[in-house]
Formats: sequence, C-alpha cells, structure tokens
Amino acid sequence: MFDTGETIDGAAEGTADMDERLAQHGTGGTTTEAPVPARVLELLGRADAELLAAQFSPEPWEQLSHAHLAALRAGAAAVAYRGTPSGRGAPRTVWGMLGVVAPELRSWSTYFAEAAPLRSAVDAGRFELVGPERGEEAVCAAEDFVDAVRGLVQGGSAAVAGRSLSMRALRAS
Repeated sequence: MFDTGETIDGAAEGTADMDERLAQHGTGGTTTEAPVPARVLELLGRADAELLAAQFSPEPWEQLSHAHLAALRAGAAAVAYRGTPSGRGAPRTVWGMLGVVAPELRSWSTYFAEAAPLRSAVDAGRFELVGPERGEEAVCAAEDFVDAVRGLVQGGSAAVAGRSLSMRALRAS
C-alpha cells in the first residue's frame, strides 16, 4: 500500500540491530505497548538505505532525489504505524495522510510535500534545478525527519517534541 519505489540492493544491511531493538520495543519490561509492525520496520530500513545513497551521491540532484525518497519511506512508516485515515475526504498522499495521523510531524509533511514538484522535475531530467546547497539541505532535512519518525515509533509523540524542521535543514541552506 505504501510502496514508494525501488530499493538499493544490500543497502539496508546493518539495520538489523536497529530493527531488532525496535521490534522488541513494547515486548519486555513494564511497558504495555504492542510490538512495532514488521511493515513499519521495513519502511524505516528502506529509508535508511535511501539516506545512505543520498549521503554518498556525488551529484546534488541525486542527493535530493534519494533524500526525498528516504523521507517518503519514513513518512509511509509513520502512517503505517499510526494508521491510514479513511473516509470520503481522507488525504491520498503520504504527506497528506501524515499531517492527519501525526500532526506533530505536520511541518515536515508540508516541507516535503512542497519539495515533491522539484523531485518530479529531477526525475524528468531537470538536473540543473538542484545546486549543491539544495542537495545538502535535502539530505539534512531527510536525516532529521527519519530520526523524528524513528523517535515517534520508539517513544511516541513526546519523543518528537522539540524536533523541528529548522534543526539542520535551514543551516544547510
């Protein structure tokens, strides 16, 4: 339902420890929370793989594309974790759904939704639209957003409090 594209073969290696810790969250100790669904862990692993690709991409347009895909997968993980909004007027994009099911991440969903046309232009071959500063900004924003989603999954809304869009994304611009 939230398949957001291809993955990078083997790039999700090394996330097994993190996935195991997330899966165990809520299964031991005194907490009564349910374990994190496997689909959420899979999407977070795919987000990590895209972040890795973004960090090692030599071209700014590649950085932006991979960073946006990382954020999209993390957003899909948050929606999968919180539940998909339903009803006649329910939003249909990951960014729209995220604003409904995780309002504490609304500034992020707005930021990445506004960046979607640029990523589409890059996907269509308009590489000149992305300079080094914009590529770096996208990577920083995606890193922070993936961390925020991971915090949401691990610790709930309170773990996301204080994480704002301006943390690193605006410093990179």
